[in-house]
Amino acid sequence: MKMLKYLFWILWRVWFYVLIAIPILVMLPFLVVSITKEKWYPYFFIMARIWAKFILFGMGFYYKVEREQEPQPGKSYMFVANHTSMADIMLMLAVIRNPFVFVGKKELAKIPLFGFFYKRTCILVDRKSSKSRMEVFNRAEKRLNQGLSICIFPEGGVPDDESIELDAFKDGAFRLAIEHQIPIVPMTFGDNKERLSYTFMSGSPGLMRAKIHPFVQTQGMPIDDKKTIKDVKEQVWQIIHQQLLEYRK
Repeated sequence: MKMLKYLFWILWRVWFYVLIAIPILVMLPFLVVSITKEKWYPYFFIMARIWAKFILFGMGFYYKVEREQEPQPGKSYMFVANHTSMADIMLMLAVIRNPFVFVGKKELAKIPLFGFFYKRTCILVDRKSSKSRMEVFNRAEKRLNQGLSICIFPEGGVPDDESIELDAFKDGAFRLAIEHQIPIVPMTFGDNKERLSYTFMSGSPGLMRAKIHPFVQTQGMPIDDKKTIKDVKEQVWQIIHQQLLEYRK
């Protein structure tokens, strides 16, 4: 029985990467055209949402979203959520309709095919380089000025210890939001760790719950004030952490 379970996990994980590739290959000409000009990014984003939903449903995931507040079309936001799974990117794309740009680790650019588009559409950061972290702010500012939103997983990565419910947040997302006076949208993903964690021999098809919390407004907050950044960061951490505890009940 255990051998059958291991075989299922191996085949299921391979199937995940197959699902990543299929829609990219099908939409390849349109994807390539959509990244040739930055002003065409919203068209790329539409195809990215199709790609994400194809993978989620192909893996046997179905998602349920509770929306306490709805992002308005044409406005810029800072989307933040807990990060525990390879499926977090897909669920974020499936749930949010406002075109946004991910800020993510540069290592993902090495994934064949996916990495080609990832490094041309996302804001890559080398977390070991202070210069790279500063460049993120410049690129994010450019994207916000184009009317787009930004998405950051503020834990800065997935904790090695999966027993950690929610790791400490980095400052970047909150500093950016306050600097540009845009609302922060806290989001909680309740089941992604159980569905598809970074542990290879784990996971199963099933429900993925997501909750969009009331926005944290930054309008009028002092820019570059360390205490303000710390307070907002703590506020958002508490919102997401409390919802995670509710899900566990």
